[in-house]
Amino acid sequence: MKSRDKLELYVHIPFCARKCEYCDFLSGVAPEGVHKQYTDKLIEEIQFQSARYREYMVSTIFIGGGTPSILRAEWMEEIMGAIRQGFEIEEGAEVTIEVNPGTVDSLKLEAYKRAGINRISLGLQSANNDELKSLGRIHSFEEFLKSYQRVRLAGFANVNVDLMSALPGQTCASWEKTLKKVLMLKPEHISAYSLIIEEGTPFYTYYGPKANPLEYNRCPLPDEELERRMYYKTKEILKQHGYERYEISNYAKPGFECRHNTGYWTGVEYLGLGLGASSYIKGERFCNETDLKTYLQRIPDEENLSQGAEVLSIQEKMEEFMFLGLRMMEGVSGSEFVGHFGQNMWNVYGEVIAKLEQQGLLEVKSPSIRLTEKGIDISNYVLSQFLLD
Repeated sequence: MKSRDKLELYVHIPFCARKCEYCDFLSGVAPEGVHKQYTDKLIEEIQFQSARYREYMVSTIFIGGGTPSILRAEWMEEIMGAIRQGFEIEEGAEVTIEVNPGTVDSLKLEAYKRAGINRISLGLQSANNDELKSLGRIHSFEEFLKSYQRVRLAGFANVNVDLMSALPGQTCASWEKTLKKVLMLKPEHISAYSLIIEEGTPFYTYYGPKANPLEYNRCPLPDEELERRMYYKTKEILKQHGYERYEISNYAKPGFECRHNTGYWTGVEYLGLGLGASSYIKGERFCNETDLKTYLQRIPDEENLSQGAEVLSIQEKMEEFMFLGLRMMEGVSGSEFVGHFGQNMWNVYGEVIAKLEQQGLLEVKSPSIRLTEKGIDISNYVLSQFLLD
């Protein structure tokens, strides 16, 4: 019997208690009645889409947002029930939900366990309350600790903590304190990203190219040199505590790498469910309706759930394979490249690889390549070299 192709599911819950000032995700505040409407419409979509993709085996599920834990416990159970009823789910599949401190209690966590969720991703960002306030977060570090304790008491043995460096007014010392406070809790996984200033956010107003932070009474951002010091300190401290960096910004205890994100970086097909969620299936990229009012009014059908469908060329697939694969510390495998495209990676990218190796930005261990530490520092430049003319 032919084994089924793997499929990852991403489920978007676009609601939050308050929009953070740095966030450009498709999310916002809405009354609980809208949460219920959205849940019902999302279940309709799940039922429609599951009938279209019965040939796949779901390997991971990731419920993101927004703040998925803002939904009532019974509604999350209904969503997960619809997924389990409609899709074939691999035994032992990784099922993650993003949770923010202050939005989760023991009853919700018990409901998540019943629903088959087995991985919790807690959004902390910083253990410094002044830094949290500068980001517009609704919680304190003390509230995070209470939420973390609830998660452990509920029996979850696979927990990620999200952290963010290069925050306004942050020093290397305060970042180290955040890392060390989190390490005392011994989560299985830590995601440590640098703050990115995105257009359309309040932070872009404060810190964008034409902004003057002092005009808005804001602390300045760390300069590039300080940001890099924070990055190196992250790798050094986490390694000392048994966390291996397996992707540019992600660290895990052995065996606890995020399977959903690893699948995304290595080219596993994925189906997005919910407002604005993106999908990549059979070489075609498409996304859902991004306007909430329109999404709630529409009946799920193929046209509504395939907005702006784009069939990727072989060239675009190769570029994406390199961009995503090189984020991983193990890099890109030449044999996997052949398996995907039927071509030798060196025939396509030989000159680029040789140039970047000579510049000390790539390490070549045939048949694989990966970024060096120097290459990670300027990864945007390195990845841009893999665009095909």
